[in-house]
Amino acid sequence: MNVIIVQPPVVQLNTVYPSGAFLSGFFKRHGHSASWFDMNIRLMERIFSRKGLEQIFASSESRALKMAEKARRSKDFDTAENLERYVLQKDLWCNSIDMIMSVLRGDTEQAHKLAFSPHTPRGLRMERYMAGCRDFGADNARMLATYALADFADYISYVVDPNFSLVRYAESIAISENSFDQIEKSLDSSILTDFYSPLLTELFGPGTETAAKIEKQYAEGKKTLVCISVPFAGTFTPALFSARFFKKTYGTKVFVSIGGGFINTELRDVTDAAISEYADALSYDRGYGSYKALFESGLLDADAGEQLEPLYKLRIFQGKKILPQLENHKELEEFENTETSLVIPDYSDIDFSLYPRAADSTNPMQRLWSDGAWIKAYLAHGCYWHKCSFCDVTLDYVKAYRMTQVSELFDGLYAQCRAHNVYGIHFVDEAMPPQAMKTFAEKNMAAGSPVSFWGNIRFEKVYSRDLADFLAKGGLIGVSGGIEIATGSGLDKISKGTDLDSIVNACCAFKEAGILVHAYMIYGYFGESDQDIINSMETLRQFFEAGLIDSCFWHKFVLTRHSRLYDEWKKGMHPDLKPVEPKDAGVFAKNGLHFEGEEKSEKFGNGLNLALESWMNGRGIKKPVGEWFDFKVPKPSVPQNLVEKSLARYEQNRDKACSAEADPEKLWWLGGPVVASGGFFLWNYMQETCRARIPSGMNEAQKNQFVLALDNLSPENGKRNPKLFSETMAQLEKNGIKIRPLIQEMRASGLCKP
Repeated sequence: MNVIIVQPPVVQLNTVYPSGAFLSGFFKRHGHSASWFDMNIRLMERIFSRKGLEQIFASSESRALKMAEKARRSKDFDTAENLERYVLQKDLWCNSIDMIMSVLRGDTEQAHKLAFSPHTPRGLRMERYMAGCRDFGADNARMLATYALADFADYISYVVDPNFSLVRYAESIAISENSFDQIEKSLDSSILTDFYSPLLTELFGPGTETAAKIEKQYAEGKKTLVCISVPFAGTFTPALFSARFFKKTYGTKVFVSIGGGFINTELRDVTDAAISEYADALSYDRGYGSYKALFESGLLDADAGEQLEPLYKLRIFQGKKILPQLENHKELEEFENTETSLVIPDYSDIDFSLYPRAADSTNPMQRLWSDGAWIKAYLAHGCYWHKCSFCDVTLDYVKAYRMTQVSELFDGLYAQCRAHNVYGIHFVDEAMPPQAMKTFAEKNMAAGSPVSFWGNIRFEKVYSRDLADFLAKGGLIGVSGGIEIATGSGLDKISKGTDLDSIVNACCAFKEAGILVHAYMIYGYFGESDQDIINSMETLRQFFEAGLIDSCFWHKFVLTRHSRLYDEWKKGMHPDLKPVEPKDAGVFAKNGLHFEGEEKSEKFGNGLNLALESWMNGRGIKKPVGEWFDFKVPKPSVPQNLVEKSLARYEQNRDKACSAEADPEKLWWLGGPVVASGGFFLWNYMQETCRARIPSGMNEAQKNQFVLALDNLSPENGKRNPKLFSETMAQLEKNGIKIRPLIQEMRASGLCKP
C-alpha cells in the first residue's frame, strides 16, 4: 500500500514534529511504502530566500507605503518609519536572506558581515540586540540571524498575511470561537495561496513522482492513503489547505485522513459535515489501530462502497453523512498497545541539515527548544500518573500509559543518529518514566555516551542525587516539569501527586548533577485566590534564588472538556465551578471552555512574566514580588526561608544516603580511570580531581586489584560485572584491608547507587 504522510506548516523551525516519524515507522514495519514530507521546512525555505523575499516585496511594497502614510496621519510615527525602512531596505533584505539562513545552519564565516557590514538589513529586534551586544562571536551571529527572521516575519504578518507566524500559522483562528465557515475563509490567505499552493503542486501535482505512484496504485485497484498531521491549532488551516489540494487533484484516487493532537482534543465530536470536502476521515489518538481497521475495511479499494459499520477511532465522512468512530475494540486496542511498544520513529525521509538552529534566548534551558536539530521520540506513550486535575486525563495521549521497549528504542534511535549525524534526542513524553530513563542512559553509556537527551519529567522523590548523577553521565542534559502551583495546598488541589520537598529534592539532585531544569507554572486555576498566586510566585522566586531552576513559564489556566476537573464537575463535584458553554452552536473547536470568574486573574499575567524574565537572566531576584505589579497585591504568607529549609533537608537526606552501607552489587562507577598516587586513589569526576585515602596495608597488587574491580562497575565498557567487585571487596576484607570506609569516601564522587 502506498502511503503519503504530510506534516503541514508551521510548527517550529529547528526540527521536525515526530508524528510523521512514528506513522512512517509503523507503516514500514507492516510492509507498506510510506513517504513522509515535512512541508514546514519546505515552506520556510521557499519564503526565506532571495526569490521569496523578492516576491513578497513585489506584492506588498505599495500596500506597505500606504499603511505607512495612514500611520503617519495618525501620528504613529514609529510604525510609519519602520514600514518605510523595510521598503527602503528591500534590496538589503533580498541580498542578505540566504546569508542569514546560512548562519542559522552553522556558517560562521558570514557572522561578521551580518553583524558589522553597513550593507545588511536591520529590524527593530536586530537593533535592540546589537545595542546590548558587547563581544561579538559566532553565537551572537545566530542570535542576530534569529532576530532577523523574526523581524521580517513581523513585516509579513503586518503587511502581507496577518495569519503568518514563524511558529504556528493562523493559530488564533483555529482556537477562537469560530464556525467552520470562518476557518475556511483563512484558506485564501496570501502565504498559502502564493507560496504553499505552488509548493504542493511541485511536490504532489500532475507529472510528479508522487502522481505516478497514485495513478499506478489506483490502476491496480487501490487508493493512496494520505495522512495529514495536525499537532497544534496553528497547523489546522495549512492542513485543510493540504487536504483540499489532494482531494481536488486526485478525487477518489486518494483517501485523506487527518489526525494529530489538535484533532484528538478539539475535534473529537465534530458534527460539521463541511469537513467532508477536505477529508475522508479523522483519525484519533495513536492511529495504529485505526489504520489497521481501515486497511481491513475495504475503504481503500478503488471501487469501495459505502461504509456501514463504524471503524475503530476513525470518524468517516461519506458525503454529508458522518459515521462516528468506534471508541472501544479489544483486539485493536491490544494491537495498538503492542505497536506502541515496538514502533521506532523513522526519520529516513528527513534532511536535518536544512533546519535552521534558531537561538532566540541566552538562557541555556530556554534555548533547548529552538536550538538544535533534535530527533524526537518518546520512552512511553501517555503519563504514568495521569491524575492532575487540569490535564486531559480522559484522552488516550494522557491516560493510555504504555512503555516502549527501551533497549530496542535506543538501538533504533542511535542508528538514526549515526545516519543523520544528529546526536541529540528530545523525548516528548508527558513524563519520562524514571526506570526507562535509567535503562536508556545505561545503554547510552555502554555505547560510549554518544547521545544527549532531554525531556519532560515529574518532580518526584525518586530523583535522588545518585540517580541524577547516573542519568547525567548517561546523556541527560535537561529536564522540564510541572510545578504548576508552588504551595502545599495548591499541589494537593490540582492532584499533582507530589509535595514541595519532593520537588526541591529533585531540582537539587538535577542541578548538582549538572542538568538544566525548567519548570511550568499555572495561575488563574479555578478557585485560586490572589494570595495563592502571590504565594506561588514567592516560592518560585525562592527556587531561582537558590539556583534550583534555570528557566520557567507561566501558563494561564484553561478549563478543558477532557480534564479531570471538568469530568468531576459533570459528576456533581466542584459546585462553585461554573463552566460557560459557547453561545454559538456553530463553534468548531470546543475543547477549551470559559468559566465564571476566570478573568479575575488576568491582571497578574504581565507582572508574573516581567519578574520571570528578570529572574531567568539573574536580575531582580531579591526584589519583593509585590513590586512587580502596578496594582496592590497581598504580601506573601509563605516563610521567606521555605525553600532554604527544604534544601537543608535534602542535603541531610543526601548525605545520609551516601553514608549508608550499600550492597556492592548495586553500585555503579561513573568516575572513569583511577590511579594510585601519594597515598591516595585519584580520579576526575564532574571536572574535579577527587581523592580517597588508600587503606592502610594495601599493597600494589591489591591496589591494582581494587582498581580493576572498580572498572567492572563501569557501564561504559558494556561488560559491567558487579559480582567481581563484590568478590574483590570480600577478598580484601578477608586479608585485613578496611575497604568499606574507602567505598563510603568515593560515594557521591563517581560511585553511585541509582
